[in-house]
Amino acid sequence: MTPFLQLAFLLALFLFAAKFGGFLSTRLGQPSVLGELIVGVLLGPSLLDLLHLPFLDTHLVSEVIHQFAELGVLVLMFLAGLELHFSDLAKNRRVSALAGSLGVVVPVGLGFLAGELLGFDFTHSAFLGLTLGATSVSISVQTLMELKVLRSRVGLSLLGSAVFDDILVILLLSIFLAVASGAGGFLQILLVFGRILLFLALSGAFGIWVLPWISRRISRLDISFGPLTFAIIILLAFGLAAELVGGMAAITGSFLAGLMFSRTPEKKDIEPGLGAIAYGLFVPIFFINIGLSINLRELQLSALWTILLIITIAILGKILGAGGGALLAKFSRREALQLGIGMISRGEVGLIVANVGLSAGWLNNEIFSAIVAMVLVTTLVTPLLLRTAFRTKPPMAPDKPSLAPSDSIKENA
Repeated sequence: MTPFLQLAFLLALFLFAAKFGGFLSTRLGQPSVLGELIVGVLLGPSLLDLLHLPFLDTHLVSEVIHQFAELGVLVLMFLAGLELHFSDLAKNRRVSALAGSLGVVVPVGLGFLAGELLGFDFTHSAFLGLTLGATSVSISVQTLMELKVLRSRVGLSLLGSAVFDDILVILLLSIFLAVASGAGGFLQILLVFGRILLFLALSGAFGIWVLPWISRRISRLDISFGPLTFAIIILLAFGLAAELVGGMAAITGSFLAGLMFSRTPEKKDIEPGLGAIAYGLFVPIFFINIGLSINLRELQLSALWTILLIITIAILGKILGAGGGALLAKFSRREALQLGIGMISRGEVGLIVANVGLSAGWLNNEIFSAIVAMVLVTTLVTPLLLRTAFRTKPPMAPDKPSLAPSDSIKENA
């Protein structure tokens, strides 16, 4: 079977499985993303291990599927940004800063203490804490979009908190690398901070003053789907710039790109087409791929108590940290709990950080196994807990019309 046929086979199978799993999940009263994640785990090395069928080129097809998934999360975060307005995020900047910062500091601190209790040295304890500090809000964003509460005060604060979370985790990781390697020191940390500021300044200036001008002119040209294609180019360019210039996650760049396009009249031409592409192909593959990347067979049951400790710290750390920041910003207890729950998921971010630590020798196999279990549990419980926490919908952001994508797109997500 040629590589193309292998890819076609897997894409067809994964898309069918994702939509079927999402359908069953919604019939059970849960977000469709939960079903897609579970299907990914079942199809992955934990059970069926479809990527390692004898007639497949394992490395080739798994790499292509992974890249499809990366595009999926970029488009998902772009669509999230497309729903919002600068004014919405600006009104919630205080809670975003508090929840995003404490949502990192508290789990990192608890993770460091757990490492000390387990008898680790300072370096291993510190890196364990860092693996618990990162957040992957893509799961929460998709769930809030399905529940039609992304533009609530909690939803807006969650997205703002994710940006602060990303920045702070990068700075802490840079400090850790400087200390662990003994090179660079304070100048290296300043360079990282400077790159972040440079990216935010350049992307903000381009998005506010240049992008609307270009977008208007492209919409007047006789080009098929010109505004949509231009939006895809910009979301990819912002993702690249976030990684290469700012040293941040590409999803932060794509979210900012969506936020910039939300100010343009061309938004109405971009959203339906991009939503169809996203939820028809790329986003389901992204959620399936998270499950494919988790291998439950690697879990060491001998480390059961360590696994339970790491999972408990991961969940409580985000609820206490991000939720506590929301309380300090005068959110109600219910809203603070909702925000804390939204920050729980570690998703693919947790796995990436953990693999870095394992390769560098900062995590042993037992702790890595516990982190894999933590990533799985936090990823799966986040949609469930959010659904429960939002049974009574919070008020939406005032003085702006609802900008959510069509119900038909969301229901089939």
